[in-house]
Amino acid sequence: MATRRKPPPPATATEPTPPATPSSATSPEQHEIAASKWKKIVTMSLIFVIPYLYLLLFHYEVESELKRSILINAMVSAGGFLVTVKLIPVAAKYVLRRNLFGFDINKKGTPGGNIKIPESLGIAVGVVFLVLAILFQYFNFTADSNWLVEYNAALASICFMMLLGFVDDVLDVPWRVKLLLPSFAALPLLMAYAGHTTIIIPKPLIPYVGLEILDLGWMYKLYMGLLAVFCTNCVNIHAGLNGLEVGQTVVITSAILIHNVMQIGASKDPEYQQAHAFSIYLSQPLLATSLALLSYNWYPSSVFVGDTYTYFAGMTMAVVGILGHFSETLLIFFLPQVLNFLLSLPQLAGIIPCPRHRLPKFDPKTGLLTGTNDGTLVNFFLRLFGRMTEQSLCVSLLVFQALACCFCFLLRWFLTGWYK
Repeated sequence: MATRRKPPPPATATEPTPPATPSSATSPEQHEIAASKWKKIVTMSLIFVIPYLYLLLFHYEVESELKRSILINAMVSAGGFLVTVKLIPVAAKYVLRRNLFGFDINKKGTPGGNIKIPESLGIAVGVVFLVLAILFQYFNFTADSNWLVEYNAALASICFMMLLGFVDDVLDVPWRVKLLLPSFAALPLLMAYAGHTTIIIPKPLIPYVGLEILDLGWMYKLYMGLLAVFCTNCVNIHAGLNGLEVGQTVVITSAILIHNVMQIGASKDPEYQQAHAFSIYLSQPLLATSLALLSYNWYPSSVFVGDTYTYFAGMTMAVVGILGHFSETLLIFFLPQVLNFLLSLPQLAGIIPCPRHRLPKFDPKTGLLTGTNDGTLVNFFLRLFGRMTEQSLCVSLLVFQALACCFCFLLRWFLTGWYK
């Protein structure tokens, strides 16, 4: 978590700029961020990538043309990973020149707490993601494709949200305004959405409702907009540790990919398969570019992701859930974020005073974090399990995220044939 430093005011005639001294801090131009931890991150990602590739290539008989498109998208995404790893250090120098840097609060009182860490590096990830997604259209979509309009509308919403996130990083928008930003970013997707607006009534409720399928009409689009608002903001508030924002995105995106390939393999409906393939086409680039960012953001972090990344990642996951028609499953994947939101609600609603940074207390002597009474999942874990190092706490929260995703798969298997 960063304490953002704002640009200094311009010098005036009555306040001359002091001359530089040899003891001055290193200038942004001379700043070198730590080397990427890409080998470590790629090794960790194999926990999710290997099951996904096994299901896609061996377990299910996926139609050859569809499999070809998914693999092309995967190769394009792999190229995006390499580009992002190279781009982040370059982008870091530019944001430092504009005084977009922060100090790590969870290292305050140690040498690491005095290092200027470049902020808002989510902009590099978002730009590469959009370029990959646009280039992929050349391999997969024709000019008369039924999916092309929704695909570009999805990219417009993601781009809009990324722009608003960067504006927030620069202008430091109040959090009450932040809640509304995803509503505007979701408009291109909502206006272009031409899919169904129906929901399948759970089998136990059919005798009481009297319908098997219910058309919600405009209420379905309202639900889509609210889902986009929730996913975007819940990633933004479940934060504060090196690697947590990007790590949760990586875990959820991996679960989304596994879910999509399972649905493609289990269905013979071409339209249903294409909807889940559409989700894969956006999830694979998100996973690849996020892994590249995580290689710099993992503890000890050498860059901060900023609201640019959290808004971009949240909107992208909301879009793939909406257009892939698995919003219920997506919400269960977001179970830790839902719990964090519920814990945060009294402070967000103003019932309990809400400080600017709802972070645990750091002891520079021991290097351990202690939970405060603030309503966040981070503090709740510390109160429940005791003091931890920042890295151990982040790993614990990501394991909890993975368990929530596994619970979702188990729940879907248990309810198959009975619930819907």
